[in-house]
Amino acid sequence: MATVEVNISQSRVAVTWGDITGQSTDAIVNAANSSLMGGGGVDGAIHHAGGPAILEECKQIVARQGRLPTGKAVITGGGNLAARFVIHTVGPVWRGGNSGEPELLVSAYRESLRVAADNGLRSVSFPSISTGAFGYPVGDASKVAVNTVASFLREQDSSIKEVVFVLFDSATFEAYASALEEIADG
Repeated sequence: MATVEVNISQSRVAVTWGDITGQSTDAIVNAANSSLMGGGGVDGAIHHAGGPAILEECKQIVARQGRLPTGKAVITGGGNLAARFVIHTVGPVWRGGNSGEPELLVSAYRESLRVAADNGLRSVSFPSISTGAFGYPVGDASKVAVNTVASFLREQDSSIKEVVFVLFDSATFEAYASALEEIADG
């Protein structure tokens, strides 16, 4: 599957199919749970590939500030990953769409980008936040993700020059590629 990409402001936004733990962007985003202690899916894969240093930093963050609220983000080192940093964010659990899920998903992406920009990072890779165990419909989530990243890049004069959505399966890849093509034409 080919990578789909567009330029937004002075930044490259791409959609690719693969394993986020192998990305060499400055940071990868972890679709975490509020405990930051690892789990299944992307969260478990990142903790496994990155090694114990990531979990140790997460424990320190939780000890300092408590559980991470939905829609917020924090940064740790990347441990054994190619990426230097991991930005952990908590996406919403899908409850039918009328419980603030879209706004919380927007916040998870915006806060992750803000943390990246605040740390002077130039490139960041995202998974499809909330579409696994949290049950957010992929078609809806892809539009929220792509539109949020595009509006952040248009509004903010930040260090971020590359955003990559790294998707694990073909259906999710197709949804994100379609959402990206829509904003490219718009």
